[in-house]
Amino acid sequence: MKLDARVPSGAIEKLWDQARFEMKLVNPANKRKYTILVVGSGLAGASAAATLGELGYNVKCFCFQDSPRRAHSIAAQGGINAAKNYHSDGDSVFRLFYDTVKGGDFRSREANVYRLAQNSVNIIDQCVAQGVPFAREYGGTLANRSFGGAQVSRTFYARGQTGQQLLLGAYQALEWQVHEGRVKMFPRTEMLDLVVIDGQARGIVTRNLVTGQIESHVGDAVVLGTGGYGNVYYLSTNAKGSNCTAIWRAHKRGALFANPCFTQIHPTCIPVSGDYQSKLTLMSESLRNDGRIWVPMKAGDKRAPQQIPEAERDYYLERRYPSFGNLVPRDVASRNAKAVCDEGRGVGETGLGVYLDFSDAIQRLGVEVIRERYGNLFEMYQRITGEDPYQVPMRIYPAIHYTMGGLWVDYYLMSTIPGLFAIGEANFSDHGANRLGASALMQGLSDGYFILPYTLGDYIAKTKLGKVDAGAAEFQSAESGVAELTKKLLGIRGKHTVDWFHRQLGKLVWDYCGMSRTGAGLDKALCEIRELRGQYWRDVKVPGSADDLNQSLEKAGRVADFFELAELMCLDARQREESCGGHFREEFQTPDGEAQRDDEECSYVAAWEYKGAEHAPGLEEVLHLDEVLHLDEVLHKEPLTFEYVHPSQRSYK
Repeated sequence: MKLDARVPSGAIEKLWDQARFEMKLVNPANKRKYTILVVGSGLAGASAAATLGELGYNVKCFCFQDSPRRAHSIAAQGGINAAKNYHSDGDSVFRLFYDTVKGGDFRSREANVYRLAQNSVNIIDQCVAQGVPFAREYGGTLANRSFGGAQVSRTFYARGQTGQQLLLGAYQALEWQVHEGRVKMFPRTEMLDLVVIDGQARGIVTRNLVTGQIESHVGDAVVLGTGGYGNVYYLSTNAKGSNCTAIWRAHKRGALFANPCFTQIHPTCIPVSGDYQSKLTLMSESLRNDGRIWVPMKAGDKRAPQQIPEAERDYYLERRYPSFGNLVPRDVASRNAKAVCDEGRGVGETGLGVYLDFSDAIQRLGVEVIRERYGNLFEMYQRITGEDPYQVPMRIYPAIHYTMGGLWVDYYLMSTIPGLFAIGEANFSDHGANRLGASALMQGLSDGYFILPYTLGDYIAKTKLGKVDAGAAEFQSAESGVAELTKKLLGIRGKHTVDWFHRQLGKLVWDYCGMSRTGAGLDKALCEIRELRGQYWRDVKVPGSADDLNQSLEKAGRVADFFELAELMCLDARQREESCGGHFREEFQTPDGEAQRDDEECSYVAAWEYKGAEHAPGLEEVLHLDEVLHLDEVLHKEPLTFEYVHPSQRSYK
C-alpha cells in the first residue's frame, strides 16, 4: 500500500487556499440528499456536526454520553492557542507553525501544521461570536497567557475551564441545528463497527447503551471524532468512558493506524495516592506561568516544604533550561520530574512528586490576582488533597493525558478507507511526537469548523455513491459480528472483573511503554500483554445481560480493544529505534539526557495495517497455554520532509 498524503504543491502559506479553490463543490440544494454520520460530540465532533448541518447536509451525530456537554473536551483547562499577536511580542502564524513542528520533535507533516496555525486566528473570532467568555484585560481586550514550548503569550483562556466554555459554544451551535431538523442526536449510543461497501465507508453499527439494541446506520460518509486512547494505561487524566473502540474497529476494517506509540505524559497532575484510584486529575499547564517547580537539593529530605530554606531547593527546570524555565514542553518537564524522583529527591509519602510553588507569585501579585487566574483549579486541588495551595506548594507528578497517535489521514483528513474521516485527537495529524499545551482545542475546532466541511464536500462531489440500505449483506454481517462478540463476553463467566484486567494491562503499558522505554522492556511487555489477553478471554467476569443498561459489558468490549491496541503501541515503540518527543527510548539519548532522534532512518509516519491475529505456537509453549494470539500488523511509512522548519536537536536552554 502506498500512502498518498495528497498535499498540494506550492508555497506553504498558499496551500490551503489553493486546495479549497481546487475542491469540487456540492450544490446547496443537493446537500440535503446526503447523510453524514458523525461519531463523537466533543469539540471536534460537535463543531463538525453543527457546521455540516448548517451547510445543509443531513447529519446523524452519536455519543455514548447522555449529552454532548459531557464530552471529555470539558476537561481541557488552560487555554487555546492562536497567533493573534495581541501582545505585539513577536508572534505570527509562522512562529506558531514553527513552535508546533519543533515541539512535536519534527515528526509531523509540515503542511497540516501550517494550516492549523492559519486557522487558529479564525477559531478565536468564531468562538467570541458564539459568546465564549474568554478572559479579558481591564480595557476589554482579550487576555493571553503563556504555555509550554513558546516564548510568546498566545493562549486565550476562560479561567481554568476553557474546554468547557468552548464546548458549550459548539454545543449551542449543534443544538441549533438539532432544533432546525438538520442534525439528529443519538445519545447513549456507542459505535461498535464500521461498514465498508465497495471499498467505501457507508455506515456504522451501534449499540444503544440503555436498551442494548443493536442498530445499523447508513451514510454517505463517516466522521470519527471520538478522542484519544490514553485510557489504555488505566490510570490517566481522561474521563473513564474515553476509549479507542471506534477508531480501533475502523482500523480492523482497513484504516491504517499511525504512530500509536506517540503518547503524551502531562507533567502537572495530582500524584497517585493509592491502589484504589481509578483515574488521575489534571492540574492545568497554565499553573506553570506563575508556579515554580522545585525539589529538595538532598535526596531523602522529608521536611515540610516551609522548613526547607531557599538555598536547599533545586528549581531544576529553571536551572537546566534558563530560556524557557518552567514553561518547557510537556515531554521535557515530565522526563525531568521523573529523573529527580529517580534520584530520591521526590516529595510526598510515595516520593513520586515535585512541588509547584506559588509563594513568590502570591507575594509579587497578591492572593486576589492568583485567585482570579486560577481560583477554580486551586479549589479543585484542595478538595482532592486536603491541602491549601495558597499556603503550601502543590504536589504534582506526570500522568498520561493525550495521544498524538491515531488513524492515519491525508491532508484532507480522510483515512485510507475512502469516505472515512478522522478529526481531532482521533487522528494523528498535527502534533508529531509531542503536543504543545493549548493545542488540542485548537486542532479539534480547526478540523471541525474550518477543514472537514470543505474536504468532506469535495469527497461527496467527486465520488459516485451507490444506493445502500441497512439490509445489505455487509450490514447484516457487521451486526452479527457485534452480537456474537457481545454473547462471547457474557458467556465467559470467569473469576476476575474487567477492571481487574484493565488495571493489570495499564500497569504493564505504563511500566514498559510509558515515560521511558527500552528494547528489552518492550519485548517483555509484548509477551506479557499477549499472555494477559489470553487470560482475559478465558477468565473475565461480565455480569448482567445484553438487553439493558450494562456498564460491565460496555467496559468489557472497550478493554478487549485496549489489549490489542496496547500490543500495537509496543510494536510501534519497539521498531522506532530513536527517541523523539514523548517516545523516549533509554538507549537513544544525548549525553545530558535529552531525546536523540535519528533523522536518517526515522523521519517518517509509522502507519500500521491490520491483517488479523495469528497463533504464536512458540509463545504458547513457553507460557504453557493452549492458545496465544499475536496481531499481524504490517508497517507502512510516510516519509516526512521539512522545507520550512529544518530538523535540529531541540534545545530549550
